[in-house]
Amino acid sequence: MREAYAGLRTTTVLDLWQTDSMLQTSERLLRMLSLFQGRRYWSGHDLAERLEITSRTVRRDVDKLRSLGYPIHATSGVEGGYQLGAGSTLPPLLLDDEEAVAVALGLRCAATGAIQGVEEVSVRALAKIEQLLPARLAKRVALMQTMIVSAPAGQSAVEARTLSAIASACRDQETLRFRYCDYAGATTARVVEPHRLVHTGRRWYLVAWDANREDWRTFRVDRIQPRISTGARFEARQPPARDLAAYVTRGVSFSAVRPARIRMLASAEVVTKRVPPGIGKVEACDDSTCVLEVGAGSYESLAMHLVLLGIDFEVREPEELVREIRRIAERYQRAIS
Repeated sequence: MREAYAGLRTTTVLDLWQTDSMLQTSERLLRMLSLFQGRRYWSGHDLAERLEITSRTVRRDVDKLRSLGYPIHATSGVEGGYQLGAGSTLPPLLLDDEEAVAVALGLRCAATGAIQGVEEVSVRALAKIEQLLPARLAKRVALMQTMIVSAPAGQSAVEARTLSAIASACRDQETLRFRYCDYAGATTARVVEPHRLVHTGRRWYLVAWDANREDWRTFRVDRIQPRISTGARFEARQPPARDLAAYVTRGVSFSAVRPARIRMLASAEVVTKRVPPGIGKVEACDDSTCVLEVGAGSYESLAMHLVLLGIDFEVREPEELVREIRRIAERYQRAIS
């Protein structure tokens, strides 16, 4: 009887140890998967260090993930490591609370037509995610959605596939090759190091280092021809500005027309508060005047925006802007005559 009891106790302890070991392995696999989904490429040394395991255990865990359908590719050598690739099927994704809420909100916005060609699939994906959302997260999504008002999408729609390909290249620091159509209609071949995608509210832009021109460039994504390809990895460069949204907005404004310099009859502090960030550059002259350097899509729209600032100003050039301001002033005068 005692021998039987001892045997039963030994078996139970062994089962508990095996169960605990399996739980630790499962938790480690989930952590590894989360690392791969956050950054595609990891060296074996970095994985082992992050997960606090040996290189041998890393290899064993990678094999287990492969058996579950995750396409993880390995490279040997000094710079060897592991990369999560694309497989024939989409394996489960791991999302934390904030990511799940962000994805649900993004899909709701996409379903309204913000990006061309994704409305229907966004609705289907949203239905799947909302079915799995815990009640506390579903409530957060619903409350946040009531606080969001979507304006109609701009005329320059962008294909979701193009955005996804560019965003992946930015994330993985992979060179992009594409053909680009500029504002004049000329098409050129470009090789760039993509840094970030910027959405101004009306259009999508890519901020990238142009390898041929050896300088930073901003590309309208709707002018990038859909067939793009990726190349070798590159080392990340220092971005051209800390605030890329302001950088893109300022560049678009100044490239739309020849920049105009306008003498504003108010202090630089006052004008800065009324000019949206990234729209124009303000330079102080003295305590009561400053110069505003700004551009716009047309001289007519620039003239209208100057009036809306509610600040007196003086314009002597360019002549086209002076002519538009005079024309608008005459129209206002006729309206009250």
